[in-house]
Amino acid sequence: MDYQASACSSPSFVPRAEIVVARLDTYRDAACTESALLSGAERHRASRFVRERDRERFILGRATLRRLLGARLRIPASSVEVVVGAHGKPDLGPELRRSGLRFNVSHCDDVAAFGFAWGREIGVDVEAVRAIPDADSIAQQFFSPREVDAYFALPAGHRPLGFFNCWTRKEAFVKAVGDGLGFGLHRFDVSLDPGAPARLLRVDGDLGEQSGWVLRDFDPAPGFVGAVVTQSAMVH
Repeated sequence: MDYQASACSSPSFVPRAEIVVARLDTYRDAACTESALLSGAERHRASRFVRERDRERFILGRATLRRLLGARLRIPASSVEVVVGAHGKPDLGPELRRSGLRFNVSHCDDVAAFGFAWGREIGVDVEAVRAIPDADSIAQQFFSPREVDAYFALPAGHRPLGFFNCWTRKEAFVKAVGDGLGFGLHRFDVSLDPGAPARLLRVDGDLGEQSGWVLRDFDPAPGFVGAVVTQSAMVH
């Protein structure tokens, strides 16, 4: 199976990070054989999907993750142990975690994004840009005051993209931190204006560039937006 890299490791992108994007529906015929790479718990979870397409996407997403991790760790995909942390963030098993490789995964429809970083925590999120009826109320509930002001300052036609710019960037940040929604969404601000660079503007009392985290966006597929956050310095 081949995968399309949508962004490569580069200091101008994010420190020592790599994003790989796969369109899972391209490989639907492989779902049956790829399920052999999943753990028993994952196969059980796959069996509970009502829709066949959702089940196939889940299987292919998990199998793809193991293949990509195995390639970077230089071990067979079948030897990759993936565990779930206290706040639901996936991680390598204890032995493999010592390698320093960190990863994160996001998927929407058949678009899956896999983020990898060495010695740094990483968070990734992708979403399809679309109009949703209650976007304004969701923004008021989950965006920070600064983000709410920026969102409502956008022309109505730009708000769907502004909404999902903000949503993916905030989601990528809390996934990188690893505390889930336990890290209050009002504690940090991100940029959201369409066409403007993705930036982490504030974390608690620190300006974005002084917070220890780096935020960038990427284009996972036409009609989708993506965001990735990594630590700006290596953790030993």
